[in-house]
Amino acid sequence: MGYCARFMGMMLDKSAISMHNARMGHAQRVQTSGSVCFARAYAKINLTLDVLGRRADGYHALATVMQTVDLHDTLCLTATDDNRVQVVCTRPELSNEDNLAARAAQLLRERFALQQGILIELYKRIPIAAGLGGGSSDAAAVLLAMRQWWQLSLSPSELQEIAASLGSDVPFFLTGGLALCEGRGEQVTPLAASLTNCPSSMRWVLLLKPAIGIATASVFSGLPASDYTDGSYSRAVISALQAGSLPQPGDFHNSLERSVLERYPEVAQAKVDLLQAGSPIVGLSGSGPTLYALFSELSCASLAQERLQAQGYEMYLSHVIYPNQGDIRVL
Repeated sequence: MGYCARFMGMMLDKSAISMHNARMGHAQRVQTSGSVCFARAYAKINLTLDVLGRRADGYHALATVMQTVDLHDTLCLTATDDNRVQVVCTRPELSNEDNLAARAAQLLRERFALQQGILIELYKRIPIAAGLGGGSSDAAAVLLAMRQWWQLSLSPSELQEIAASLGSDVPFFLTGGLALCEGRGEQVTPLAASLTNCPSSMRWVLLLKPAIGIATASVFSGLPASDYTDGSYSRAVISALQAGSLPQPGDFHNSLERSVLERYPEVAQAKVDLLQAGSPIVGLSGSGPTLYALFSELSCASLAQERLQAQGYEMYLSHVIYPNQGDIRVL
């Protein structure tokens, strides 16, 4: 906290900060014009991740509180006449038909027997294999964009079913904001409407991405039963947030964190450095390796970002976003 003291005299524009903390939009913003559609796909963090046990189908049963943040990919969808789906991404290794965004578009084309092709240009900002849900968010953005852009007749439950077939996190990104996700993650209960207000200490989110990628499946496959929980951490965080108070630091629990820190010393060191940079709350997002830190003041978050960037870390300064069902626009 000593680093924050240097900024005690700094005058911040409180109105600007409150605007950032306002309900800034749906998980994906869609604007269309003619034959081109632009969409944003936002990242998420896991405020909690309770692993309840292994299911009969091989997946793990989860209770996780997820929150979207304003770090986003940008997608440009263009109608084509070649009857195929093509992805061109700023990360060349993602420019293929296995990309979740391409699979989402193909599923809708097959469901509605569409002959129209589609080109998806993907400007990738969310780190890949980082625990931030970038691929899942891209897929959800495509589903939402195509439904509105091409006026496809899809009920919310049908859209959820398609999203769940693509991946466990995809249904969450259809609404985004703050939500409890259960089952294998596909059962989504939005929570933002029940909040009295967002605690100021959760206003700014600093993301630290260590220079490694982690495969989610490998983390879950090696998780011992001793790291399972009963969901109490997620319940505690939800209860505190609904009361308008900051949850206890120990309730920002991730059942995967212990094994990730043990197996990946780069992540363990990054957490130490992030705590030393002045954050009161540091957690692992998903299966990692990305860590998040929560701040109430932009000055403190910015200073921590500068310090950690100087140490060579990949850093992103963002803020939380809450859903607004009216924030998809067709122009």
